[in-house]
Amino acid sequence: MSLVRDLADQIVVAHRAEDLCIPIPQYSLSSPPPKIDNEAASDHYELAGSLAAIEMGFIEKDAKILGKAWSRMAIQDGGFNPFKWPSRPEHFDLLPWTRNMNPKAFAECPKRLGLYGVMPDADWVKRMVDAEIPTVQLRFKSEDRNKIKKQIRESVKAAQDSKTLLFINDYWQEAIDAEAYGVHLGQEDLETADLDAIRASGLRLGLSTHGYAEMVYADRFCPSYIAMGAVFATNLKKMATAPQGLGRLYKYAKLLSHYPLVAIGGIDQDSIHAVAKSGVGSVAVVRAITQAKDPKAAVKQLQELMRA
Repeated sequence: MSLVRDLADQIVVAHRAEDLCIPIPQYSLSSPPPKIDNEAASDHYELAGSLAAIEMGFIEKDAKILGKAWSRMAIQDGGFNPFKWPSRPEHFDLLPWTRNMNPKAFAECPKRLGLYGVMPDADWVKRMVDAEIPTVQLRFKSEDRNKIKKQIRESVKAAQDSKTLLFINDYWQEAIDAEAYGVHLGQEDLETADLDAIRASGLRLGLSTHGYAEMVYADRFCPSYIAMGAVFATNLKKMATAPQGLGRLYKYAKLLSHYPLVAIGGIDQDSIHAVAKSGVGSVAVVRAITQAKDPKAAVKQLQELMRA
């Protein structure tokens, strides 16, 4: 175990300055620390990678994925180098074929979706279409199915024959019925949504991810785009994981550079340029637009900051 401890320490020291570390939470009986399964690990590189990830604040399932990635990288590169970081699809056993070779792939969307506004209702969607925002998502929450259908129909109508691509959050069946451009789902939705129906309809599929394990899982479905977050703290949605930060976002974007990528979570005028520099083709914002004095002007300013 002393060798594993030494290798893990080397990894942590080598990457301490890269904004990858998140403070380790306080553990308790109800919230125990992550576990490393020594017997299940393939080699000491996997154990060291997992241990280092835990000490850097990665959650348990991400630490396990990273451990396996460190092992594959050491084997494929012919040796262990703590100054490297797993960043190639083969390190994470991602699907080796391209979209055109995958019969289960969802319809393509532009590699660069640009500024991506997440809006609460159809009226806001209409305002975004008028502002010529490249991409907009309707995130309307209600228990009333008739209201949901009406909001989606109005949003689709607003986006028709415009420069704006419209995604519907969660309500995939209604999105199919209204012939929307695409639908955005969370990881939990993958268990209940009829993915075959979404694929057959031609709708584009965007999937949320919150770390390495969820990115690897999302890759299995070959979605149209992958969203990564939350980059910064946000109170618009209760998050099960801590904000990922720019350091991790840059690593995620490099790993999944073959996908259209969307960064989301707490992004505003002050941070959007640094986020865009990560290599993602799209940056999603909410309050940076909805709380602006002039939302249309905010759309223009945010796009300029992304390109700066």
